[in-house]
Amino acid sequence: MGILSQLNSVPMYAVCGAVIAFVASVCIIFMIRAYRAGISMGMDPVKLKRAISSSATFSVLPSVGILLGVIALSGSLGTPWPWLRLSVIGALHYETQVAQAASEAVGMGGLSAAEMTPQAFSTIALLMSICIMWGMILSVFFNKTYLGKLSGGRKNGSAGGGFGDLAMTAMFIGLVSAYIGSYIGGLVSGNGLFSFTGNVMPLIVAVVSGAVMACFIYLAEKKKQAWVDSFSVAGSMLIGMAAAVLIKL
Repeated sequence: MGILSQLNSVPMYAVCGAVIAFVASVCIIFMIRAYRAGISMGMDPVKLKRAISSSATFSVLPSVGILLGVIALSGSLGTPWPWLRLSVIGALHYETQVAQAASEAVGMGGLSAAEMTPQAFSTIALLMSICIMWGMILSVFFNKTYLGKLSGGRKNGSAGGGFGDLAMTAMFIGLVSAYIGSYIGGLVSGNGLFSFTGNVMPLIVAVVSGAVMACFIYLAEKKKQAWVDSFSVAGSMLIGMAAAVLIKL
């Protein structure tokens, strides 16, 4: 039995599916309790139901980005594991980044089903799990203090939004710069001149996706179309991927 057959086996689906079903059940329980709490507080049932339906509607398209991540990772890690990671606690940018880094650390050229072994998958899955669990653990001990820092800038009237906004912005810029810089480095020859022998596709996709995201931001902030925020990530990903497909044709 091949490695992908094992990763897509019934036991894997059963284990991952059981965890997802448990988390989904908790979500449903909290939703019901929140609805009942709203009724007991005298809130309008029509408005509560409208909030539920609108939330469900606006969750569909943004979740397309998560589905794309599951599809992208399933080719090398099977379907159950990415499904579990991205359904419960994982984030698309985190899962793909850590999986890629872990695959390179174990000697693979990248996430590839042809190079995947049980040992490599165990290492990748373990690293993906260990690296993300600290947010939950540290929140138990430091969340109250951290929330105070997050809201500190807003309480003081700071335009920057406080420590949390600045830290997240800096981290995101650093992450994007590292990825783009690595691909630009692949295009630079030993003499410091662009050789254009590397893979330019990621850079083209980044430019297209960035331009699409800029359009979404323009519509949301300048044209007051706040509803497009829910679709910006998924839309940028889909159009960026479509650009890659068109260029390859």
